[in-house]
Amino acid sequence: MLYTRHTPIILWICLLSLIITNGVSFAQENDSRQTTHTVVAGDTLFSIAQRYGVDMNAIIQANNIENPSRIYRGQILVIPGLTVPDDSAQVQNPLIAGTPIVHVVQRGESLGAIARQYGTTVEQILQANTIVNPNRIYPGQSLNIWVSPEVAQQVAPAPQQPVQPPPTTNISYTIQPGETLGMIAQRYGMSWTTLAQMNGIYDPNRILAGQTIVIPALNEYGGIQDMGIITGIYDPQAPSPAIRTGKFILIDLSDSKVYAYQDGILVRSVLVSTGLPATPTVQGQFAIRQRVRSQRMTGPGYDLPNVEWVLYFYQGYALHGTYWHSNWGRPMSHGCVNMPNSEAQWFYENFGEIGTPVHVQA
Repeated sequence: MLYTRHTPIILWICLLSLIITNGVSFAQENDSRQTTHTVVAGDTLFSIAQRYGVDMNAIIQANNIENPSRIYRGQILVIPGLTVPDDSAQVQNPLIAGTPIVHVVQRGESLGAIARQYGTTVEQILQANTIVNPNRIYPGQSLNIWVSPEVAQQVAPAPQQPVQPPPTTNISYTIQPGETLGMIAQRYGMSWTTLAQMNGIYDPNRILAGQTIVIPALNEYGGIQDMGIITGIYDPQAPSPAIRTGKFILIDLSDSKVYAYQDGILVRSVLVSTGLPATPTVQGQFAIRQRVRSQRMTGPGYDLPNVEWVLYFYQGYALHGTYWHSNWGRPMSHGCVNMPNSEAQWFYENFGEIGTPVHVQA
């Protein structure tokens, strides 16, 4: 090589170019290892955050999203905090390296019991499912349980007991070891509160193996049936119905509950979420005016596809199923009455006839 007085400058340029090139390659390698999600029809930031077990605000910040309600199909989002490991890397975080098992919450279950079943922790379940309040899980809710592949082979979801039709007459049942009131109730297609009411059980967690309980016959509304007469259910908060003939729906804003009455007898009560202070639920006397099996609901700050079991009772106000939160008992809506999907379906199928009276009171 022929050296000149410009040789050091050339060497520095070459060296700088090499550093920059290596830096770009390294950055590209890091980018390629980031976890990304391609938005598909029906996706929301909330559902994407739930899927990956990260905070929705972290996704918003990582992708510089100005309007959380406006993401589009085909958009590629970076999922912060999750990276694709090298083939040679040993990933210790079971929330990333594991294989998810979907567990459907049963009545009477707690996060502690579910965590013990799968050999994980409550904290990991909370993180994987973006649950804020560990005491607020509901029957029918699907939880992603992340465990290592080795554990996944050993641990499987508890086998579901076959559902039997409710008995036509009251029958006796002996509780078996390991059974909960929720498991027994699900087997016979009823709520654990119905079993508790029938047997005078005040604490569903205090039942014993060998204890004998009564499985009641139910009427068509899910209430306890006695000799063909509707005896309904008991709820100490239930107000007296204003209408005692036919079907009647009462929405009580003071205790965040919806009550269903048949001929003046309470046959259903459910904890719900009503309007926020800035967007309160309308009060007054109304009636079911429109039924929609499923629809997309949009408005300022929200875009919710596939909202199910919708019963409109006044203009844009409706009772409907809710999948984006489970904060029952707290104001959460823009005026509608948010209900668990299973409860919304019950009202839709049993009390959703056009013209059914609906009263909303403070």
